Amino acid sequence: MALLFRRSREDPARADASRRVAALVREALGLGEDDAVTVSEIACGDPACGGAETVVLLMRVGRKTEAVKFMKPMAQVTEADVTETLASVR
Repeated sequence: MALLFRRSREDPARADASRRVAALVREALGLGEDDAVTVSEIACGDPACGGAETVVLLMRVGRKTEAVKFMKPMAQVTEADVTETLASVR
């Protein structure tokens, strides 16, 4: 019987980048323990984003989930990017 679904091994550098971006977002917004942040990288067809974009979901207690996008791979997202982009989210 053929294996239909294989779990791919997660790239440690990608996991580190995801944790780093999530920590930057948490710090910039002063999020509490009960608030959640997810960071995903998805393929992007826009040449301006270099083939991938980073999507951050903010799930704060008592508020609707918000999505924030960075038009670059998560490894390239900087603290300045986070500060600038989240200025309108407060």
